[in-house]
Amino acid sequence: MYFYVMTKHIFILSLFCLFFCFKIEKSYSQNTTLKKQNKTLKQPPYLKVGDTVAIVAPSGILKNRDGEIQQAKALLKSWGLHTVVGTHVFNKNNHFAGTDGQRCEDLQNAMDNPKISAIWCARGGYGTVRVLDKLDFEKFKTKPKWIIGYSDITALHNQIHNEGVESLHAIMCVSLPQNLSGIEASISTFKNTLFGKPLHYNLESSSYNKPGTASGQLVGGNLTMLHTMLGSQTSISTAGKILFIEEIGEYKYHIDRMLQSLKRAGYFNTCQGVIVGSMSKIKTNTTVWGTSIEQLILDALADYNFPVAFNMPAGHEKDNRALILGRTVQLITTKEKTTIIFKD
Repeated sequence: MYFYVMTKHIFILSLFCLFFCFKIEKSYSQNTTLKKQNKTLKQPPYLKVGDTVAIVAPSGILKNRDGEIQQAKALLKSWGLHTVVGTHVFNKNNHFAGTDGQRCEDLQNAMDNPKISAIWCARGGYGTVRVLDKLDFEKFKTKPKWIIGYSDITALHNQIHNEGVESLHAIMCVSLPQNLSGIEASISTFKNTLFGKPLHYNLESSSYNKPGTASGQLVGGNLTMLHTMLGSQTSISTAGKILFIEEIGEYKYHIDRMLQSLKRAGYFNTCQGVIVGSMSKIKTNTTVWGTSIEQLILDALADYNFPVAFNMPAGHEKDNRALILGRTVQLITTKEKTTIIFKD
């Protein structure tokens, strides 16, 4: 009997030790993974007068958009910058600005050319995902440069983030109308960020804001593209990070479906906060959703305690202000206002 009791106690004690060791190992593994995922990214050098910017078109066709490219070149010239335009920018291949190989060639050449200081995407649309696996980032990682764009360019931002380099979510060449009035803030934040001026935002109040304070690397972009990247090597981890999302031309139930998919994939489990940009041109479905887009987002994120900030002027609107993706930001959100401070 004595031997049986002692054996039982030893067995229970062994189980306890195994469980305790497992918890410690799991905690250590999670912390190690978190630190690895939040390693400081390489910051491309800020621009200075005399630098050269390459304009490329990794996505949609630039049909009848020569005026915007000329406007982009004139804007860069006014800042004291030189411009080179990719060989295939005005090519046409069905939906795209040239074949996958041609679009990849222009982007690869700009990434590898040591005389290029920044790469400005002409437009979004669709097509960047088709060239991602054709690109070689080795030279780029050795001598990184700013890659600029939004919308479909989110795919490239995600890949660059995973390569360990910061990038710039900002206006593209086709964002420039002949009359630049109305987009002054978009242009000034773009220029200021490229030339290294401190970046911070005080956003308009929103009764939908979920108050809180958080800090972490800013990641994200277009919601559809983030959803598209799930399950691939280009999908970004949001562990310990702050996620920015924006969208255009979707039904509310499509937006909810994407958020639910991200949620089920664990996208928000260790996320530190969410910043919501423009939700533009939301389509009207025959079956009414029943709540605002803001409430839809809050409902999808109701299980999490991190802050959620609305009214970030970034996305598919004229007021599309620059965001440094991969940079650590401090997010302070109340019902009255939101402050976003980019760390130097």
